[in-house]
Amino acid sequence: MKTLIVLLFLLVFFIVSLPVFLYEIILGKINPRKKAASSQRIVSWAFHVILFLSGAKYEVKGLENVPKDQAVLYVSNHRSYFDIVLAYSTVPTLTGFVAKKEIKKVPILRVWMKYLNCLFLDRDNPREGLKMILTGVELVKQGYSVFISPEGTRNHGEDMLPFKEGSLKIAEKTGCPIIPVALTNTDNLFENHTPWIRRAHVTIEYGKPVYADSLSKEERKFLGSYVQNIIRTMLEKNAKETS
Repeated sequence: MKTLIVLLFLLVFFIVSLPVFLYEIILGKINPRKKAASSQRIVSWAFHVILFLSGAKYEVKGLENVPKDQAVLYVSNHRSYFDIVLAYSTVPTLTGFVAKKEIKKVPILRVWMKYLNCLFLDRDNPREGLKMILTGVELVKQGYSVFISPEGTRNHGEDMLPFKEGSLKIAEKTGCPIIPVALTNTDNLFENHTPWIRRAHVTIEYGKPVYADSLSKEERKFLGSYVQNIIRTMLEKNAKETS
């Protein structure tokens, strides 16, 4: 029943989005940053509704760790389609997510993602991957945060997949803070019993900022592993609390 209700809500939201797009286009011509903020408020509201309809009891930790006066690079583990739903419902900064290029094929959704400054990654094309990183660098310089999951795909194992070191180049090239993000139990909302959505207790924790230029040469060389270890520690702590 929850699955059907969520699908019906998405259908209604997509239909209502059509006239809203016109407003967003006009707003963007006046002030692009206000357009991004407006779009994020709308999408965040919709994702809050989806979490409610899904029966998700979610806990948010560590928001005080996120600098509010500058763009950051959020780096998280990746377990579920619900990761982006939970994250966009809670991020305190204007943020574009990195998503696989296949999502660009989804009507309506791709428009919202464009308005939110999301980036699309072609995992099979290194040259396109480099272009995506450079675009992310420009976004951060313009004051927009970027949210990335360096595992590269959803992972349901007990431990994370190795982080792709190139994913953190955005922080290295801009000097922006890296915010480790730990998502716990999100796959228990959907993936663990596909195609049905089930009630679950999930947690998102924002860790303390990591500044690449303050780390040792060895830590900077393996920055992805360094940040991943921080996330792993948060996941282990939160798994014990939710079990």
